[in-house]
Amino acid sequence: MPDGTVTAPTPVFDVTPRAFAQVAEIAAREGRPQAGLRVAVLAGGCSGFQYSFGLEDAPAEDDLVLEGQSRVFVDPVSLDLLAGAQLDWKEELIGAHFAIRNPQAVSGCGCGTSFSIG
Repeated sequence: MPDGTVTAPTPVFDVTPRAFAQVAEIAAREGRPQAGLRVAVLAGGCSGFQYSFGLEDAPAEDDLVLEGQSRVFVDPVSLDLLAGAQLDWKEELIGAHFAIRNPQAVSGCGCGTSFSIG
């Protein structure tokens, strides 16, 4: 900035090593070892927004592409709603699943895939 102050960059979406490893395992199991995980935020669910996950063979032109042991793709619209969030892989008694810890979510539902932003 002209006055010499420095602003911190906008936090981007983060993916844990455990989540990258699980994406690689799923892609290999599906016979698509080069595929990545598309993470998106869609309108809907019982709280207003819901997370969506799916394998894709290639990113879109304007996607954020995160690379580790595998790849994760996030579109710009979803990224606005995921800024500062983290994707992880959880293994619990009720099952294993991708989980997003999103600091922008002010409430969610019991299923854990639907949330609202304040």
